[in-house]
Amino acid sequence: MRYSLTIPLAALLLTASATAQEPRQGPIQPPPSRDVKRIPAGTPPEPPPIPVEQIIERFTQKEAELKQAHEKFNYRLTVRVQEFDESGSAAGEWRVTSDIVFKPDGTRVGRVIEQPASTLKRSDFTLEDLETLASLPQFILTPDQRGRYEITYQGIQPLDELNAYIFQVKPRRLERKVAQFDGLVWVDDRDFAVVKMYGQLVREVEEDTAKLPFQFFETYRENIESKYWFPTYTRSDDTLKSELGETKLRLTMRSSDFRPRED
Repeated sequence: MRYSLTIPLAALLLTASATAQEPRQGPIQPPPSRDVKRIPAGTPPEPPPIPVEQIIERFTQKEAELKQAHEKFNYRLTVRVQEFDESGSAAGEWRVTSDIVFKPDGTRVGRVIEQPASTLKRSDFTLEDLETLASLPQFILTPDQRGRYEITYQGIQPLDELNAYIFQVKPRRLERKVAQFDGLVWVDDRDFAVVKMYGQLVREVEEDTAKLPFQFFETYRENIESKYWFPTYTRSDDTLKSELGETKLRLTMRSSDFRPRED
């Protein structure tokens, strides 16, 4: 995957869903459109009701708890890539659905349950690409990773039915081997759980062999079983440039049907 070292701080949609997880039927749909909320440049945020460092400590600990809980669930993953023509209409798509399950030895694997179907005209994706996309780290702000990042409080904003603290997250030092998160996170002011992320993965040196076009990812979480804020929806928009011209692409990844693994 390609990596860049910049992030547009103002281009942030507050569109997360806070509803309980339900099985999805039919095509994946993006979250409903909301008004664009922007963080005013140069405006210091109002202080939160509790110390910032305490909020950071609580949500990083929550990330560790959620990471551990997530590893105890099987779920279904649907990945879809769409092409759009010059008018903005969908012109083709690639889609694959897999069950993410555990083998008897405890390793997690993906079992394709619907063979990939593609009507893409200008791009091509494989099951190996699915593995790359599905392997994006989802719980990156655990206490053991806390020291790698500068976490800056940006204020509080409504997020659907929630109120969320916003933090800008930047690596203290870029690394060659490990991709790190650079972006924003939204933290629920009651559960102190991350409910949305927007950003990218960055390295010290870009990968010359990268071929997937997607760079910036917007991830939403839903409350599973009324206690687990698991990532369930990821979206990324990008443009593919070729001899045929520019093609708008959209990636969506939807996790559903969470069920505890059987030990």
